[in-house]
Amino acid sequence: MSFRTLPAYPALRFTGAEILRDGELQTRSIAIADGRITRGPLPEVNLSGYLILPGIIDLHGDAFERHTAPRPSAPFAAEIGLRACDRDAAANGVTTAYLAQSWSWEGGRRGPDHALAMMRALDRYRSHALTDLRMQIRCETHTVDTADRLLEAVEHHRIDYVVFNNHLTEAEQILASNPGELYSWAKNAGRTPEQHEAAIRTAMSQKTKVPRYLCRLAEAFDEMGVSYGSHDDPDGETRETYSMIGAKICEFPTARSAASLARAVGDPILMGAPNVVRGGSQSGNIAAEDLVRLGLCDALVSDYYYPALHLAAFHLADTGVMTLPQAWAMISERPADILRMPDRGRLDPGRRADLIVVNARTRAIEATISGGRISHMAGEVAHRLAWSGGLATTLAAE
Repeated sequence: MSFRTLPAYPALRFTGAEILRDGELQTRSIAIADGRITRGPLPEVNLSGYLILPGIIDLHGDAFERHTAPRPSAPFAAEIGLRACDRDAAANGVTTAYLAQSWSWEGGRRGPDHALAMMRALDRYRSHALTDLRMQIRCETHTVDTADRLLEAVEHHRIDYVVFNNHLTEAEQILASNPGELYSWAKNAGRTPEQHEAAIRTAMSQKTKVPRYLCRLAEAFDEMGVSYGSHDDPDGETRETYSMIGAKICEFPTARSAASLARAVGDPILMGAPNVVRGGSQSGNIAAEDLVRLGLCDALVSDYYYPALHLAAFHLADTGVMTLPQAWAMISERPADILRMPDRGRLDPGRRADLIVVNARTRAIEATISGGRISHMAGEVAHRLAWSGGLATTLAAE
C-alpha cells in the first residue's frame, strides 16, 4: 500500500471557529489555497471551540542566540540553531520572524564576522524554513570603520531592517568601575581583558565621526528601501536625533520621554512582550504596559522569548487595557504596517495564508500555518485536521 504525498499548500476551509476579521471576532469560515487566503468550496475542517487569528509578525527576536549557542562556550552549527529557532517560532504562532543580529565592535557573536556568517547561514537555510525568517541588524553606532562592509552585506543579503544601538556608554562605565564584568564580557567575546579594553578605546576614539557615519548609512538605506530605526533610546533628545536622520522606528525606549517624542513626530514605538507578561522590564527600564496604557506603544516583539507574544496580547485583553482584536493587532497588523508588508497581518482574501489556531479555553496555540503551509500542529486540532475530512481527503491508497 502506498500513499500520495500531501500537497505543499493544502486547500481547506475552516468552519465553526471565531475568526478575527475587520477588527472583531466573528463566527464564520475561512479558506486557504495555494498559500493564500481565498474563497470557494473546499474540504472543510470543523474548528468549533477555537480562535483563528492572524499569524504573529515578530520584528525583533534574540531567541535564535540560545539555539545557536545554548551556552557561551557550547556553540552549535548555525543551521542547527536556525532549524530549532524556526520550530520554536512556529510553535508559538510566529509566521514572520526577524532575528536581531548585532553588528558591533564588541566582537565574538556580536561582531561583524559572526553577523556575516549568520547571514550566509540564513541564506542557505531559508528555502527549508517553515517560518518566514529574516534578519534585523543591530548596528552599533561606533563601528565607523565597517561602513563599506556593512552596506555591502545589507545589499548582498537583502537585509530590510536595521536599528542603531549604542552600548559604548555602558562599556565606558564598566571600564571605569567594574573590572570583573569587563573580564566576563571579554571572555564571552573570545578576547582577553586587555584586548577588549583596547576595542572599547578604539570605539571611543570614533565619537566625532559617528554623526557623519550614521547619516551616510541613512542615505544608503533610503536608496535601498531599508527600514531603519534605533534601539534603547534613553531620552527624547536621542530619539529626536535619530528621527531627524530618518531612523523612524523607536525600539525599546528606556524612558517615557523617548516614547513621547516618538509619538509626537509620528515614529512607531516597539516594546518587548516579555516586559508586558512579567509586569515590568527585567533590566529596570520603563514598564511596557505603562506605555501601552498611555498610547505610547504601537507593536510588541518577542525580545528574547517567543511565547510572550500571544500571552501579552491575552494579558492586555484580560486586564481591560484594550480588546483582544486591538491587542492582537499589536503583534500582527501593526508590525506589518511598520515594516511595509501589505501581504500579511490580516485575514483578508488574497493575503498570505498566515494564521494560527488557538484553543479558546486553554489559549494554547495548536496550529500555525505560515504562507499556506502547516508549520506547527498539535493537540485536538491535529486530530481534526488529519481525520475530519480535511487533510484525509488528500490521502489515497493505491
